Amino acid sequence: MGYVEDSLIILVSQVIFFTGGWVFFVKKLFRDYEVHHRMVQLIFASTFSLSCTMFELIIFEIVGILNSSSRYLHWIAGLYLILFMLIVAIPFYIGYYIVNNIRFVKSKLIIPLSTAVWFIYIYLFWKIGDPFPLLSPKQGILAIEQAISRVGVIGVTVMALLSGFGAVNYPYTSMAYFMRQVTPADVMTIEKRLMQSMDMILAKKKRIALSKRGSKAGFSLGSPQNLWGILRTAGKGGDSDNVWQLKQETSALEELSRQLFLEAHDARDMQARIEWAKTWRGKYFNCLGYFFSLYCVWKIFISTVNIIFDRVGKKDPVTKGMEIVVHWLGMNIDVAFWSQHISFFLVGCIVITSIRGLLLTLTKFFYAISSSKSSNIIVLILAQIMGMHFVSSVLLMRMNMPPEYRMIITQVLGDLQFNFYHRWFDVIFLVSALSSIAFLYLAHKQPPIEKYERLS
Repeated sequence: MGYVEDSLIILVSQVIFFTGGWVFFVKKLFRDYEVHHRMVQLIFASTFSLSCTMFELIIFEIVGILNSSSRYLHWIAGLYLILFMLIVAIPFYIGYYIVNNIRFVKSKLIIPLSTAVWFIYIYLFWKIGDPFPLLSPKQGILAIEQAISRVGVIGVTVMALLSGFGAVNYPYTSMAYFMRQVTPADVMTIEKRLMQSMDMILAKKKRIALSKRGSKAGFSLGSPQNLWGILRTAGKGGDSDNVWQLKQETSALEELSRQLFLEAHDARDMQARIEWAKTWRGKYFNCLGYFFSLYCVWKIFISTVNIIFDRVGKKDPVTKGMEIVVHWLGMNIDVAFWSQHISFFLVGCIVITSIRGLLLTLTKFFYAISSSKSSNIIVLILAQIMGMHFVSSVLLMRMNMPPEYRMIITQVLGDLQFNFYHRWFDVIFLVSALSSIAFLYLAHKQPPIEKYERLS
């Protein structure tokens, strides 16, 4: 193939990826909002397209599609474009929409203030690399490695946090072992207490309203009868103390009702999860939960070993597997042929699961915190996280590839301290996983429904 044909293949694939990012943006993220800013949509879809193109080039490297020089050229072009998006375009527009949402800022000051916010980001982005041994000392200040190394630190940190939480949370949410047993009687008991607390709140608020109304009526006229009522009220300590006490009781009951509502909602959700666990799909995910719980334990153990002994894997899983098959089992196989095909399958699985998992996480995160005013800012932040996540995935995926395929990644990304990123991933993964275990343990061991009995 020539350069024209190779460029055409990359262009067509980028159009497909861009369309996929655009459709995901409209149909998933912004399906409940009206899109006012096409630039946000364009930035998100472009970042998604450039990120997927990097994964595509890895697969092309393994399969041997495109000329080697053409692949290198598209690697460099794609890398510079994604760095431009992550360092210049997305941060500037995040600052722009933040400043634009401030009401008292005049329109003529929006661009200067957005530029100032961008310079603050560049300063923090640069300083974040100071504590870490990211580069070889011979690298200049304007080398591309300076940008990639800092993007890698942030991206690897995000990846490790998500991986640590996901490795713990998935077994917890999918295994029947961790599901709290909730009967219909438990749900009705909580809902009955919730209704009782609402009735008590309504009754106390009526008493507060009547007390205030009586106080106003008592002071409205200067008749001897009203004067006698005032003196009698003062002798009993006044209605103000009674109203204050009623307000305190009402506030406590409102807090109780909020807790009971959350408890009722959790009980209904748990009841639905128990019914779902009885289906074939639920049983399938229950088995997957046991598998991932074993993976979580193994990953925590191996990360601890790597941190204590300062160990980084030298061989990829495919090469290790080939060595076991050839040397220990004595099988005579074509190592080059099977290494290529297994690497293709392994990298393909990593790419698909990485993209799918990140998009699902971004969707849940967006719906949890977005609003009509902040939605554009949240989408741009998610695009920033997505781009850094995919760049870091390429950086870490290098270790999962045989030496002949990882060479192009080393050439493109430059002279980085690759071992540091694997050690950093292990540290953050271990902290995230252990913190998630502690948090879910405390959440699982919460006092049962009876904790509300004495309050109600």
